[in-house]
Amino acid sequence: MPRSFPLEKIRNIGIIAHIDAGKTTVTERTLYYTGRTYKIGDVDTGTAVMDWMEQERERGITITAAATTCYWQDHRINIIDTPGHVDFTAEVERSLRVLDGGLVVFDGVAGVEAQSETVWRQADRYHVPRICFINKMDRVGANFRRTLAMIEQRLGARPLPVQIPLGSEDTFQGIIDLVESKAWYFDGKPDSEPQEIPIPESEQANFTEFHQALIEKLAESDDLIMEAYLEGHRISPADLRQALRRVTLANKGVPILCGSALRNKAIQPLLDAIISYLPSPLDMPPVSAIDTRLETEVTRPASDEAPFAALAFKVVSDPFVGRLVYFRVYSGKVKAGGQVLNTIQGKRERIGRLLLMHANRREEVDEADTGSIVATLGLKNTFTGDTLCDSAQPVLLESIRFPEPVLSVAIEPRTRADQDKLGTALQKLTEEDPTFKVVYNEETGQTIISGMGELHLEVIINRLTSEFGVGAKAGKPQVAYKETITVPVQVEGRFVRQSGGHGQYGHVCIELEPLERGHGFQFQNKIKSGAIPRQYIPAVELGIKEGTETGVLAGYPVVDIKAILQDGSYHDVDSSEIAFKMAGAIALKKGLEKARPVILEPIMKLEVVTPEQFLGDIIGDLNAKRGHIETIETQGEMFAIHCHIPLAETFSYATRLRSLTQGRATHSMEFSRYQKLPAELTEQITEKVMGKR
Repeated sequence: MPRSFPLEKIRNIGIIAHIDAGKTTVTERTLYYTGRTYKIGDVDTGTAVMDWMEQERERGITITAAATTCYWQDHRINIIDTPGHVDFTAEVERSLRVLDGGLVVFDGVAGVEAQSETVWRQADRYHVPRICFINKMDRVGANFRRTLAMIEQRLGARPLPVQIPLGSEDTFQGIIDLVESKAWYFDGKPDSEPQEIPIPESEQANFTEFHQALIEKLAESDDLIMEAYLEGHRISPADLRQALRRVTLANKGVPILCGSALRNKAIQPLLDAIISYLPSPLDMPPVSAIDTRLETEVTRPASDEAPFAALAFKVVSDPFVGRLVYFRVYSGKVKAGGQVLNTIQGKRERIGRLLLMHANRREEVDEADTGSIVATLGLKNTFTGDTLCDSAQPVLLESIRFPEPVLSVAIEPRTRADQDKLGTALQKLTEEDPTFKVVYNEETGQTIISGMGELHLEVIINRLTSEFGVGAKAGKPQVAYKETITVPVQVEGRFVRQSGGHGQYGHVCIELEPLERGHGFQFQNKIKSGAIPRQYIPAVELGIKEGTETGVLAGYPVVDIKAILQDGSYHDVDSSEIAFKMAGAIALKKGLEKARPVILEPIMKLEVVTPEQFLGDIIGDLNAKRGHIETIETQGEMFAIHCHIPLAETFSYATRLRSLTQGRATHSMEFSRYQKLPAELTEQITEKVMGKR
């Protein structure tokens, strides 16, 4: 059967940016100009196609990554519009994992903002080629050159402007194309065609400067342009386009475009650039995988003839059709009704209906071939990050890493009738969102939910009511503290029980060492000469690992420690796995008490943008909240304060900032790291916990 669409004409792209940079507005204009929608959706009025959730329309922000497909110049563009708010960073993470290219949107006034840096680093981690669109060039304070400088300095990128603005702020009329040496005028009406006009005399010097700089920068990164440049040959627009594509795909430079999505200016040239500079699945290196039978690394080329391999990157509980699993096909193809193997779960699954998604609307297809991003029904045992493949040639693709939650609240059902529904709803939400965790605290009898921030948990609780019909009450937010050790110690754990018949005997000697932040838990077996039989070693590790779930100071999880099993002894008759598991847990508890334990608190990276008149008040307030100010930089008329602040001090900060600045300052926050809690606060927390017990 022939392919539904040529591979070289497919573009799988994500639209990523800081909150309020205009991602969803860019996507809505893209859908309109490609003929996917007949009416332009608007974020502010709640009519955006891609923001389909009730909470998204209420708040005017994107919460969940929405997928759609459109067509431009005989090319198929699969788009994922991602959230810009830091609380929903998991949506960006999983989208970038399965995409080939990225469109990064910047606010022409604010430039590079805090979350812009986060999404840029995420794209760097997955080696995603990008182009940039500097949006809102019609707004007062928009500055193209300053944004270029920020991209270079703050992101460490190599910007390659392929367009410059024609006019600025309220006189912004269109763009000057540095590749084609043309100017384009846009009147702002949705259905008007771009008009080609001569480059105005007043802009000639600007054009010459940027055009020459583009050729010189390309010559530094591309041998063919370097050769033509040194030999004085004319470099044609086609030569420049091909060089820009080579440099972009190699991640050696980033083409920069500009416009105003809200005013319908420069969207068509942006679509042309997506086609010209971003990769098709054929341009990406073959995906690496592990052959699960041979435990060797193999590759899967982007070809329908190769064995089927796909990565599930998103699970959604759709109220109308049930459990939807989104997946990206890296190689081969699969038909609706076909059987695949989930190598993570070790289970065979049958693919139900295959759906091309358009936000929350669906278009059924018979087959998903290489390069496709589709959703399917019927996969009961498949979760985010799982590999789906041909059962005859099983492979394991690299999964997706997600950050740990930093904020918790206790939640309880309003009525007895809500009790059962709450458990089912929370399970569905944890399947959807890998950064949302649910734990039942047996000591207090409370259900604790954890997420990435106040907004994240607020949206979850709203969804429980609106989508699942569950009445639930939430307590005050609690910081997700951790515990760790500060000095290495050697301890032994002995579990001996004597009763009628067989007893229990397990004895271990372990060494505990502190690890660097972010290294979690590690276990090393150094047993020699069979002091403990091999079959009991995993039980020791399990006992120690389970013991790290509760620390000795205040009962918080223990992180960043290494347990080394040095020695031990066993009994021929009485030893068992359970005895060694208990011995491991006993040794850990002893070791934690001796190793000078400390409490760690989450530290947030905060950026506040404010007019100068409020600068002193904000700095004073941040110092009072244990904030550590790193830098203060000017952004036109505004000042940007960059600082690190404990999460515990940031609750209701948005309200506090509004009252300090008459609502004129804005802020954004993201998780940075864990660090040691000051001694006096550690005492307060431990006393509080002991008082509850």
